[in-house]
Amino acid sequence: MYKDTFITLGKIFNAAATDRDFPEYQNEVKHLKDIAENYHNYNGWFSKQFVKMQLLSLSKMLNEKDLDEFEAQYKVSKLSEKKVKIIAAGNIPLVCFHDIFCVLFSGKTCVAKFSQKDRLLPFAVMEILKTINPALKDKLIEEKEQRIDFDGIIATGSNNSSRYFDYYFSKYPHIIRRNRNSVAILTGKENKTDLEKLGADIFAYYGLGCRSISKIFVPQNYDFQDFFKNIVSFSYVINNPKYADNYDYNKAVYLMSEANLLDNNFLLLKEDNNILSSPIGVLFYERYDNLEKLSEKLLSLSDNIQCVVSNNDIKGLKTEKLGAAQNPSIFDFADGVNTMEFLQSLD
Repeated sequence: MYKDTFITLGKIFNAAATDRDFPEYQNEVKHLKDIAENYHNYNGWFSKQFVKMQLLSLSKMLNEKDLDEFEAQYKVSKLSEKKVKIIAAGNIPLVCFHDIFCVLFSGKTCVAKFSQKDRLLPFAVMEILKTINPALKDKLIEEKEQRIDFDGIIATGSNNSSRYFDYYFSKYPHIIRRNRNSVAILTGKENKTDLEKLGADIFAYYGLGCRSISKIFVPQNYDFQDFFKNIVSFSYVINNPKYADNYDYNKAVYLMSEANLLDNNFLLLKEDNNILSSPIGVLFYERYDNLEKLSEKLLSLSDNIQCVVSNNDIKGLKTEKLGAAQNPSIFDFADGVNTMEFLQSLD
């Protein structure tokens, strides 16, 4: 449902991200470009580069081939009167887009409660969708102060906020998302291009996304020299004052605790068995002896892991290639919970 609407939206995203013309929707493209240019004034983490990166990633997601397949897989032939509330996170720009897409594609009404950290961009996208397809005027609602009734809820937040969500929304059909982290598995055979792609997985959105790599697993004898050499192009992250403050603070804390660090002046590498998200400016690493045992360990921790990237097929693990972490497809559902199946169960 609304396949053609989303194909057009993908083209608008692409035009805004690549500075191309799209005469039919030039005002909408300009609006998105203006937001990208100035969003860092609204949220210091939302640099122009990363806003455009997200728009480009979403434009690739909304390709006609995948939308055709998605439409065939989730056959929705009529509109629904059901309303679904989305409580959006605000860790990266437009992080709630896939949920909005799924609610609309299921024929239901989207009632969105945006994070104050990321309101301007998703609100603009909702308005653009209404411009492309005026029939969506009553299917996209932003909830502000006044509470709007709903039939199901998708809420995303931290582990702390998720406990509140569980308590407050337990009587409704729901998807409650918590903190998750992503990891990479290296073998030491990765080349320059592989490590540059891994750098994109680590540094995109300054490491704030649930698909951002926060830990790498390396062989016992792994030499980090090549790793550091091939991520130098990402040193620009230290120019963001918020990132630099976090990097300096975490470095001071670790040095006071006499932690053993590897440091290239914009990233701290810390050996740590913790699977929890590493602090901003820090990448955890852990050495392994055996890939099969590592696979078993990660499977046992799957509730805490969003995605695993590796250029190797690892028995028992679903992996994505290095460089793919920040470019999910339309079929990649957060936390492995099929949003479309949940939405269709509401009818």
